[in-house]
Amino acid sequence: MQELIMTGIMQDIKFHDCRVIEGSSTSIVLDNGKIEEISRNFTRGAGIRALCGGSWGYTAIEGEIDLKQGVEAASKLAFSMNTNTPKEAVELAAVNFPEMMNLPEIRIDPRDVAIEEKVDLLKSIETNAKVKGVNSTKVMYLEAEFKIEYRNSEGLECAYELLNVGFSVSAVASENGVYQAGRESRFGYGYELFEKENVLELAGRAGNTAVELLKAKTPKGGEMPVILDQELAGVFAHEAVGHASEADLVLEGDSILENRIGEQIASPLITIIDDPTLHEFGYYPFDAEGAQSRRTEIISKGVFNSYLHSRETAAKLGGTPGNCRAQGYSMPVVRMSNTFIDNGDARFEEMLEEVRDGMYLIGSRGGQVNTGEGIFQFNAEKGYLIKNGELTELIRDVSLSGKTLEILNQVVLVGNDLKMTAGRCGKAGQLVPVSDGSPHLAISKALLGGA
Repeated sequence: MQELIMTGIMQDIKFHDCRVIEGSSTSIVLDNGKIEEISRNFTRGAGIRALCGGSWGYTAIEGEIDLKQGVEAASKLAFSMNTNTPKEAVELAAVNFPEMMNLPEIRIDPRDVAIEEKVDLLKSIETNAKVKGVNSTKVMYLEAEFKIEYRNSEGLECAYELLNVGFSVSAVASENGVYQAGRESRFGYGYELFEKENVLELAGRAGNTAVELLKAKTPKGGEMPVILDQELAGVFAHEAVGHASEADLVLEGDSILENRIGEQIASPLITIIDDPTLHEFGYYPFDAEGAQSRRTEIISKGVFNSYLHSRETAAKLGGTPGNCRAQGYSMPVVRMSNTFIDNGDARFEEMLEEVRDGMYLIGSRGGQVNTGEGIFQFNAEKGYLIKNGELTELIRDVSLSGKTLEILNQVVLVGNDLKMTAGRCGKAGQLVPVSDGSPHLAISKALLGGA
């Protein structure tokens, strides 16, 4: 009887897919020079979806994997939801078998490097971060290897493996009850990251930033010209523009970019790209639906050009899938990868001359965005006052806020010094690796918060 019931249910399931993830991670944490943690974790599991009419059923399995049982469980959920609360049938845009090429090459396998050597490196980083005036430090090393296998009911099967490494260092200085922090981090592929990056210099920079910020002033806020460094401009590109271009948010009515394709929404100097094929921290060869990764020009010379799509949103809005991602074996959602403002041709000195009197904001300490209303607020790590076209006093506790579309149209110069920053992006309760970046940007008018 149970088999007959399942046969009936499966006849109504128009699509199902499975992602099997297997991997391990190593982390080392030094707190004030002392080993706080050395851990190695292993994971194996699967995320399985089934589509019935307009309803998705989803199940996650950890440990021993029985894909047949998982497909049946997801199918029952989809069938039940579609029976109880029918929705408009979901169509899926077609995908071809992805081409597996151009995976990141690793010159030094971190698994071949002894734990003792990694600990010694972290201790050297900590020593360099603890400059005079720094009270506390924390250094973390992270390493993750994983294999992702994908298959679906259309006969698509593909797999890839990746190995990520990275580190972060933070330093805290205090004086008269005031605390300031400096942070640096780098993530990439292969242990050669620690040869390509001058990690000891980065550690010293984190410590010096914390100490210098104790003496920095909080300026008066207001509307004025501003220069954004590559990190803060990259955060703007990711948070204010990238998320608003995610097609699931568009369909939910939570994006200012709804019905804007083909419109001039930014200065002609602005081109914003999402590209998972780049060997940055957001790299992947195919997405969580088996769709080939591809470069997307979200904005091209000021014209809004494309949303980021899953197979479902691509079918509904017209577009190309390839932007569906998931943390581990969670339910896939539309996500960014490596998102950046493309290079212009301006030099930093030209920007100082253009701004004359304003602020130069550096780094990011988080913020918030409302994609539906198109407003944002970001906190800079630090900055400088600009007077008569020259950098003067160091400043702290400064925020940038405004309306996304207004800021995009007030960009007057775009630098030629694109730089990417690695991190993790949160959405739907999931974190995935991403990178964002930009050249320096000069903006004619922005609302800056201060004292």
